[in-house]
Amino acid sequence: MLKTLPYAAVLAAFATTAFAADAPVVTGKLGEDTYLMAADTHMTLYTFDKDEKGVSNCYDECAGLWPPVIGETGMELPKGYSLISRKDGTEQVAYKGQPLYLWVKDENPGDMTGDGVKDVWHIARP
Repeated sequence: MLKTLPYAAVLAAFATTAFAADAPVVTGKLGEDTYLMAADTHMTLYTFDKDEKGVSNCYDECAGLWPPVIGETGMELPKGYSLISRKDGTEQVAYKGQPLYLWVKDENPGDMTGDGVKDVWHIARP
């Protein structure tokens, strides 16, 4: 499992590749481990075991702690990424059908404190 690293160490270790000019997700690499992170903040992204392919099951209090990665209808996404419709009408970015989320307790790029929470939250990996 990856650990939380100081901000400066994380920035020095990143090797990121944006998938599209306005893509909301990039790939981060820390050592040999590759994971997904938000393009604008470089915060770690997560998946939720209770989701179904193409369906988010994280709303209300859950979404307050695990904010969904929101996209815009019609935005270009690379192969493997898609938008799924949430109950509130917003579009959430998914990878291979798995909705993507942030974790409110991650404070800095490279934080991965959400990995393993309640044994249902995991770092999103390509």
